[in-house]
Amino acid sequence: MSPGATLECADMDPLTGLLDGPRARGAFALRCVMSPPWGLRILAESPLTLIAVVSGKVWIVHDNGETVELGVGDVAITSGRNHYTVAGDPETEPEIVIHPGQDCRSPDGESLEEQLMHGVRTWGNDPHGSTVMLVGAYESVGDLSDRLVRALPPLLWLSKQEDDWESSLFPMLCEEVVKDEPGQAAVLDRLIDLLVMQVLRAWFARPGAEGPAWYRSQADPVVGRALKIMHGDPARRWTLATLAAEIGVSRAALARRFHEVVGEPPMTFLTEWRLALAADLLCEPDATVGTVAPKVGYSSPFALSTAFKRVRGVSPQEHRARAISPA
Repeated sequence: MSPGATLECADMDPLTGLLDGPRARGAFALRCVMSPPWGLRILAESPLTLIAVVSGKVWIVHDNGETVELGVGDVAITSGRNHYTVAGDPETEPEIVIHPGQDCRSPDGESLEEQLMHGVRTWGNDPHGSTVMLVGAYESVGDLSDRLVRALPPLLWLSKQEDDWESSLFPMLCEEVVKDEPGQAAVLDRLIDLLVMQVLRAWFARPGAEGPAWYRSQADPVVGRALKIMHGDPARRWTLATLAAEIGVSRAALARRFHEVVGEPPMTFLTEWRLALAADLLCEPDATVGTVAPKVGYSSPFALSTAFKRVRGVSPQEHRARAISPA
């Protein structure tokens, strides 16, 4: 392990590695209360949205053709900038359209924000409605999560009954979402992060689940070990030879098996992982290319900048400027 590596963690698995770095920063958190008939057309294009049902029934009709009914305790995640409808009945025509920026309007464009708000983070067509949902939307996902988001389907869900799914975070989030106390936004961000991690971990672990290659590879004795080592110590100056020696296999065996399981060479994966880490770290308030470079295995700010620009098409400074002050 590198002596100064602040990111090292010998026991880090691929899912932890992808979820541990980026965190919700001012996520859109809401308690949604509705009375039938109701329907919401979602055009907000949030890259990741969590919908958890507290009471009543909720239908999600995705534009990709998927339709799912959620009951109490069930949870769904939508990923990617897709459109869909959420309603009390799949045949109900939406009377509310949610545009980017969580701008709520009628189908003909009239603003509905004032009519729909009913106190602290409570929203809906009836403050005493029989259907209650918790909604947590990531308005932007750190680049470290991009590899994960791209691996998820547009719509996934867990059923309390069919999947034996339950989370103690439900009642906690229900209680916290309507509070208006100092630091409340940070509390909600962390609760949403934890709930999303629980959902994805349970979803990937379902019998017969087809998770992404990097997740399934945990069970492979060679590739799983290689991923754990790279995730745990990205700052070390790895080569194919040193990585193979650490695992106890030949370079040829490692290269062949890694490509078979993950679909790309180990050093290509490592480069993308380091740059994803760098992209996320560059969004931190006091970060500079100079402080980030050694944390992700680059010997100098110039080396990181060159690799970053070659792979991502923009300089680290341009990436940081866009992330901090999005257009």
